[in-house]
Amino acid sequence: MTTGIWILGDQLWRGQAALRQCDLSDTPVILIESLARARVRPYHRQKLTLIWSAMRHFARELEESGAAVTYVRQADDFEVPLNRWIEANDVDELWVMEPSDRPFGDLIENLQLPIAIRRIPNNHFIWSRAEFQNWAESRKRLVMEDFYRQGRRRFGVLMNGDEPAGGRWNFDRENRKPPKNLPDRPSPPHFEPDDITREVMERVRELPFPLYGSLDDFGWAVTRDGARAVLEYFLDECLPTFGPYQDAMVTGEETMWHGLISPYLNLGLLQPLEVVRAAQEAYRTRDLPLNSVEGFVRQVLGWREYMAGIYGWVDEEYFQSNWFGHDRPLPDFFWDGSKTDMNCLRQVLSQVERRGYAHHIQRLMVLANFALISGISPQAVEDWFHAAFVDAYDWVMQPNAIGMGLFADGGLLATKPYAASANYIDRMSDYCRGCGYDRGDRTGERACPFNFFYWDFLARHRDKLKSLGRMNLMLANLDRIDPEELDAIAEKAADWHRNSRG
Repeated sequence: MTTGIWILGDQLWRGQAALRQCDLSDTPVILIESLARARVRPYHRQKLTLIWSAMRHFARELEESGAAVTYVRQADDFEVPLNRWIEANDVDELWVMEPSDRPFGDLIENLQLPIAIRRIPNNHFIWSRAEFQNWAESRKRLVMEDFYRQGRRRFGVLMNGDEPAGGRWNFDRENRKPPKNLPDRPSPPHFEPDDITREVMERVRELPFPLYGSLDDFGWAVTRDGARAVLEYFLDECLPTFGPYQDAMVTGEETMWHGLISPYLNLGLLQPLEVVRAAQEAYRTRDLPLNSVEGFVRQVLGWREYMAGIYGWVDEEYFQSNWFGHDRPLPDFFWDGSKTDMNCLRQVLSQVERRGYAHHIQRLMVLANFALISGISPQAVEDWFHAAFVDAYDWVMQPNAIGMGLFADGGLLATKPYAASANYIDRMSDYCRGCGYDRGDRTGERACPFNFFYWDFLARHRDKLKSLGRMNLMLANLDRIDPEELDAIAEKAADWHRNSRG
């Protein structure tokens, strides 16, 4: 019997579950670039370039190690090249590692192939899907903090015996400094495109369907060696100061001390436990501040694993969640940041157009926050996030956007909506200084939209929000606003939508 392996575009490492079970010297392997997948939404050009270039480099790596690799470029779909490859190689059984994304699993299920497909359990994450489900079934609440602490205990990360290092699980209080008196920021690594990447870039530029963003500044790593270099740079230059300023936002500063590691984790070029162990080792050997290391570990061992677990736990209807009933269309300026005169949005959206990247607070407290309080459809927002970011996949964007960013699931994932006025953005960034809107006004001619949308959001959804204990303080502040001013706030919000102001 001849077994063949189909490697998907986000499974690019030698230890992935299907590859690790076979002798590559006599196992045919196939990778396929699908134009049908590229047409699903107007993806960022850098995202397509990153995936396809990483796939081509990985295929070359496998070939150099002696594997019989078939690489199919720019196929119309998966089915035709798979059938040709199966026939040409006399493949009797096709192995594929279980996709991380549910829609891709459905695609595989519906393929018309002459042989059986064996789906190997996914080892892309620290927790398997079955392990998360076992944990979830024993819980009355699926709170990330509980899951994170269990992960720390289970894998012995930043632990002193049974107790957390430093005597605390959480160093959030130390990790929310505003951008004042900042030390010098490091410049993120930039990788000049090689011949393979330049060829992919040229092809992406020529694709005959709508795409998003610029390719002019493409500098992502496309190999495991490059991804490892990014990780080492982060450990050396960024992690020591990462914690305190991880929520800060500064004009012209795209990355601050963030590592830009998520695209490589999500492609398989880096492994999550590998990254966590490297951060822990750096803490032990380089005398790094515990709050910085814990803050980073929380993002990988905590949020990333929790998002993946929740995605596998919920049913397919989760994507349609819309607890607030929001149905506003996505403003055009999300696709062209120059069309908004709100400086915070213009800064972040222009950055996303250039790089396909924004750090977690820019995503949560600028982009998702605006979408939430202004009443934009959760599905439209999730679809944009999925298209716009180089690290976006179904498994991570659904729970992050639908659950965390937009609270559209009504509280399965978060305990309160991440809604805020201009006051938060002014405190955690310098964006308000370069803006024509008044960050302190909520009804005047120059009132910041974050203000009137925030208070209008609270007023419109008071009955739902009062069921959430953590919203009591905000609702008490709402009750202090004069009814006439609330009417003026509602009118400002309605006027903004009527005139499509941005």
